[in-house]
Amino acid sequence: MTNEPKVQNLINVMAALRHPISGCPWDRAQDFTTIAPYTIEEAYEVQSAIAAGDPAQLQDELGDLLFQVVYHARLAEERGWFNFDDVAQSITGKMVRRHPHVFGDEAARDAAQQTAAWEAQKAEERLARAETGVLSGIATALPALARAQKLTARAARVGFDWPDANAVLDKLDEEVHELRAELPAADPARLEDELGDMLFVMANLARKLGLNAEQCLARANAKFTRRFGFIETALAQAGKTPIDSNLTEMDALWDSAKEQGL
Repeated sequence: MTNEPKVQNLINVMAALRHPISGCPWDRAQDFTTIAPYTIEEAYEVQSAIAAGDPAQLQDELGDLLFQVVYHARLAEERGWFNFDDVAQSITGKMVRRHPHVFGDEAARDAAQQTAAWEAQKAEERLARAETGVLSGIATALPALARAQKLTARAARVGFDWPDANAVLDKLDEEVHELRAELPAADPARLEDELGDMLFVMANLARKLGLNAEQCLARANAKFTRRFGFIETALAQAGKTPIDSNLTEMDALWDSAKEQGL
């Protein structure tokens, strides 16, 4: 095995894990559905490694993600659908097809031209798969905030869009008013509907500002974690925990954390 190409070594390891007799009982019991959550998790781990700026961690996490691809390819091969080589060949062909300015005789493109051509090529591919709707092909398993941004970006390409960010903010004000109106009745279904509208508009606002909604929320999560950690540390130095404190004290510490740039 050691003299074989590294990717083939990995494919062989996967085959051994799935061997019906000598393989790992846990791996033999898995299928596409049970493995899919791990695939998503590993993609997020890659993102975390990139954010951390840790090359060693990134290498490790990319290996974990590659293993997920090999895993799914093995499951498909066992069913006679396709194998890892087919997956590699498919994506290679797609990249060549979508970059005729690199692999063909088309004129060079700038980034904007390439984005437009890429989307046009994807539209042709969706049409070939009989996915004729403007919103066809956007994965339903995406995080809801990310999917909202993709849905509205796709709709914007055919002119269904607000003119600017200020118009989105006006819509957000409208949605806030509608949510406030539902608070007295406290109907969970209505509250969920109105809050969902607000989040959807927020995803639109991120897009109009040229931002990634998921990244914005991830940054806010990290900021909240830092500042709350500051509160816990400050309370611990006073021999207390958040349970022993009160909102007024914790708000004051929160403001202190902000003043220190946390």
